[in-house]
Amino acid sequence: MLIRFGFEIDIDCVAPVPMLLALSTHSTLGQSPLNARLIGQDFVRAPQSCGARSYVDQFGNRITRIVTPAGSTRLWSDCVIDFAGDVDEQAPFAVQHPIADLPDDVLSYLLASRYCDSDNLTAQAWNIFGQTAEGWGRVEAIVAFVHQHVTFGYHFGRANKTASEVFREKTGVCRDFAHLAISLCRAMNIPARYASGYLGDIGVPYSGPPDFCAWFEVYLGGRWYTFDARYSTPRAARILMVRGADAADVAMITSFGGYRLTYFRVWTEEIDSTLSDDAVHDMLRTRPGGDPLVYPSSARMA
Repeated sequence: MLIRFGFEIDIDCVAPVPMLLALSTHSTLGQSPLNARLIGQDFVRAPQSCGARSYVDQFGNRITRIVTPAGSTRLWSDCVIDFAGDVDEQAPFAVQHPIADLPDDVLSYLLASRYCDSDNLTAQAWNIFGQTAEGWGRVEAIVAFVHQHVTFGYHFGRANKTASEVFREKTGVCRDFAHLAISLCRAMNIPARYASGYLGDIGVPYSGPPDFCAWFEVYLGGRWYTFDARYSTPRAARILMVRGADAADVAMITSFGGYRLTYFRVWTEEIDSTLSDDAVHDMLRTRPGGDPLVYPSSARMA
């Protein structure tokens, strides 16, 4: 399966602003079991004046550092991935581990975090899910509950919304669905972490203009599995960008000064799987939709 994915983001600043960008695919992309292959270059491109450079953080996320100059700046990326694009793996017999048996590096995903205030939802979680069977079935029950409990809408989103507020208000965007599900899992002693990336409408009906999407992962049966409370059904062809305790660890843009977002576009689309690498490279010379490539010639790799 070949999928073209990328973004264009325009921002305006009245003065230079240092920024951290979590807009690249995850450093583990291409490792087993995905065996993904990138055609083209997956990096955040920015004008030379931004001084872009990148590093890998403690979660394996590739973070780009820039300093945006005063005025308008375009950030962009465009790439093709060649991978199986399988539907989220299902393991209905995956067991829930006793806390004493969990690996050291998993324990932190049992703790409350900035947006996943699981300590404020412990009583509710045990009241709702205390009688469910431990393991995979309990996580499925949590996913089904959040999917039914929360109404999706972009106008419901706000940057400082916590999981307990999502629980009370019953509204949110995809990150809020993930935060609430993570918090309920942690309250039930199931390690859970936040994830985000590209998720196109591949194999499902069209759901609206593409956007970055949040989901979550839980540790069961000795490994991490993907769940999605917004859609409440396994999906195909996720392209992982970032992981963390919650969205605070993986904000798309972390700025150390004011800026205004003036343009935002994301694409995730399946293309002809028979195309050669040369044909794909030719395709990447035009913007999605066939528009001429008008990115700044001074763009550089980060």
